[in-house]
Amino acid sequence: MGQKVHPYGIRLGYIKPWRGKWFAKKNFSDLLEEDLKIRDHVKKKLSHAGVGNIEIERSSGRIRVRIFTARPGIIIGRRGQEIEKIKDGVSKLTKSEVTLDIKEIKTPQIEAQLVAENIAMQLEKRIGFRRAMKKVVQTAMQKGALGIKVKCKGRLGGAEIAREEGMHEGKVPLSTFRADIDYGFTEAHTTYGSIGCKVWIYKGDILVKKEEAEQREKRQSRLAVSEEEAAEAREASNPATVAEAEASKIDAPEATQKDSN
Repeated sequence: MGQKVHPYGIRLGYIKPWRGKWFAKKNFSDLLEEDLKIRDHVKKKLSHAGVGNIEIERSSGRIRVRIFTARPGIIIGRRGQEIEKIKDGVSKLTKSEVTLDIKEIKTPQIEAQLVAENIAMQLEKRIGFRRAMKKVVQTAMQKGALGIKVKCKGRLGGAEIAREEGMHEGKVPLSTFRADIDYGFTEAHTTYGSIGCKVWIYKGDILVKKEEAEQREKRQSRLAVSEEEAAEAREASNPATVAEAEASKIDAPEATQKDSN
């Protein structure tokens, strides 16, 4: 039996942030169910808009839904009409005050969820599975991915027996925690059954300790600069002390001359 973990879940809190940013002492299960309903609703309504990720933040009677999409113009609509419809739909699922944020995905070709949905859409249009997989692999590598792995499983090509086919290019280190692995899964609903599509994309390493050390050094340098500026400001604000210091510098050579005589 294959012992596999979710590529995103295993990296949570290390190099990946939580997609639901809230804390509850009571009613945790109710809020979690509410989150799932909101995600399903948004995904269903915006299936044509290339939604790669949905983040939910909660704070004292307010909920902020952040939608990451490849086509923000479709979601916003003319004069914001479409976004208002989505906001009304989400408001019916929760008692909290709803705020929607739309974030653009700059390179959808290396967003694993969007790549998986692209393969599924092609399979539903009866395009050959090998051709669909090869195309997305080549595009991802051209757009800067360091590695990509694609798997399709089911009645591929309408065959009587289900099988699994995959394609791999570059390196995809799934066991390396610092490796930024993006994972996406969806199902293609064809006339001869459902076909599962999985995509793993490797985008490089995130060196957490190195970044923390660099940030610490920057903070220390900023503190040193601010202390110097504060000292200069204090001297400038007290001209008497500055004048005394200058006078002492002038008197010092005369005193040394007297001593020598």
